[in-house]
Amino acid sequence: MRGPRIRLLLVDDHQVVRAGLRMLLQAEADMEIAGEAGSGEEALHAAQTLQPDVVVMDVAMSGIGGIEATRRIKAACPNTAVLALTMYEDEQYFFEMLNAGASGYVPKRAAADELVSAIRAVSRGEVFLYPTLARVLVREYTQRAQSTRPTLTPREVQVLTLIAEGYTNREIAQQLCVSVKTVDRHRENILSKLNLHNRVELVKYAIRKGLIPPR
Repeated sequence: MRGPRIRLLLVDDHQVVRAGLRMLLQAEADMEIAGEAGSGEEALHAAQTLQPDVVVMDVAMSGIGGIEATRRIKAACPNTAVLALTMYEDEQYFFEMLNAGASGYVPKRAAADELVSAIRAVSRGEVFLYPTLARVLVREYTQRAQSTRPTLTPREVQVLTLIAEGYTNREIAQQLCVSVKTVDRHRENILSKLNLHNRVELVKYAIRKGLIPPR
């Protein structure tokens, strides 16, 4: 028994593009075209009236663009998924559409079967990102993770290494020619930066980072 078809709203300010999408997608047995819109304003009204499962949204349109239209549609129709289909592969558009609530982003140069797969994915509540754009997202995440990774000063690394090697704070102070209070302060800074809580965790961290050999 065949399930309900995916109801689509096609949004693009070029009629010829909408016609091509309609011809492509209405040939799919599990999809139907619920409506079309040539602007962000029309898209918002149509989405509220038709309550489609998926809005296939162009990004750059005059008036209310695809980004703002997506934001408003998601606020008014939270159960409707938005899939960006655009000629723009600029990172700024990509992240702004995701932030606005889009569940997927596909460039217009994508193959027809990729668009169909993307529509099915977002209709199931999944996220679909074209491979080149998925790599952008991974790179952005990696860069952010690295930028937020705690860094120790050279002196803090010295103190950490000596703590991990079993020296007391007084012995460390003597070796580094500083006061015990200074060592205490370095130790507290190290624990705070690394989100550690005691000497055992400090030793494990130092071993992982190769500061001291495994015991």
